[in-house]
Amino acid sequence: MKSARLVVTLPPVLRGPDALRFATEARSQGADMLEVRTDLHPADAVDAAALARILELLVSERGVPLPPAWVAAARWVDRDVVHAGALDAPAGKLLASHHADRPLSTDEALRLWEGPLPEGALVKHVEPLGEPSAARIAVLLETQARLSERFGAERVTVLTMGPVALPVRAVLSRRNQLEYVAIGGDWKAAPGQRLLADAAREARAAAREGRLGILGTSISHSRSPRIHPQPFDRIDLAEDAPVEALVDALLPHYRGFAITSPFKPRLARHTGASIDAINTLVRRGDHWESFNTDTEGARTVLERLGGGDLFVLGDGGVGAALRAAASERDHLRFLRRASISEPLKGTGIWTWPDRITPPETLRFEGARVAVIAYGAPARRIATEITRRGGVPLLLGAAWFIAQARRQRALWETAT
Repeated sequence: MKSARLVVTLPPVLRGPDALRFATEARSQGADMLEVRTDLHPADAVDAAALARILELLVSERGVPLPPAWVAAARWVDRDVVHAGALDAPAGKLLASHHADRPLSTDEALRLWEGPLPEGALVKHVEPLGEPSAARIAVLLETQARLSERFGAERVTVLTMGPVALPVRAVLSRRNQLEYVAIGGDWKAAPGQRLLADAAREARAAAREGRLGILGTSISHSRSPRIHPQPFDRIDLAEDAPVEALVDALLPHYRGFAITSPFKPRLARHTGASIDAINTLVRRGDHWESFNTDTEGARTVLERLGGGDLFVLGDGGVGAALRAAASERDHLRFLRRASISEPLKGTGIWTWPDRITPPETLRFEGARVAVIAYGAPARRIATEITRRGGVPLLLGAAWFIAQARRQRALWETAT
């Protein structure tokens, strides 16, 4: 199946030469097309012809009329079927779009597209996701299928938006003409967009049935998509997201998930696990089976530290893995934030995510402190340990690789 063409939107803060540099960077990361919108940029803020020489240009009319120079330079011209008035575009350039303000039934969606469209025009239908459920995803897939029957699969894109929409957009993308993605950083053109790096990685890989993904908060640094089979999605959610309903809704479409902070305890309870925290879900027919492969990582780190008497900063999902992996000669002393008053000596393990501010009272007297995060978060934690008088030991990669090997083996058994 042909992959959707990857579209990135020019952020509103970028103008002139900065816009050209952004387009060049997006192309190098695998983008196929650049979108420029009239609600984000005035006509004189960008050189449309120069941008079009770097990436194919898609110009979108949003409230403000499209400048003629943008239309002339563009490969596609996006006009809203409700608000544009006339679907005006040079021959072969029209992308007709509709942006619903609520979730629709398939019949409601199809009625929006009953009017005639110019030959060859692309069709983009967008709806909010609403509450995640298997039935809701099924409706969106049916809408996509019916629009493809009417207009041809090579012309249709169906998108959904919202704080938990990312995995549903990923499912829809397999039969879309276009996929709108984010290049990274704090800004996205719409809630629920996948990262360009993940979508491009999937496009390069051999397609296989059943997606994989990682669920967590602040996980843009995660290396999981780089080492696990594709397609693999980074699903970054707010801490209070309805993750239980989301994994149930995605059961038909994903064969497994990696689970990271803060959802390990919640999904352990939701799946009826016998342990307090899990980090892996594997599809077993009509339900999820849960595991904690962090025990493999914990065992590796404890071996590197030589075991013995260790303090542990924090007592969440990682703590549960350390308890499970500890041998008879390991004595683990779990310290909660409020209980830390004296400087810590000896050897310990830092389990708090880097987004959590450590207590002001935390100090070390030359203690060796293992960091089980990796990448930029690990470096930030290491700096904090050093500032407070400790010696950081970067063991996150060892933990990550050990637990990931076990995850991969489990996902291969999914049914």
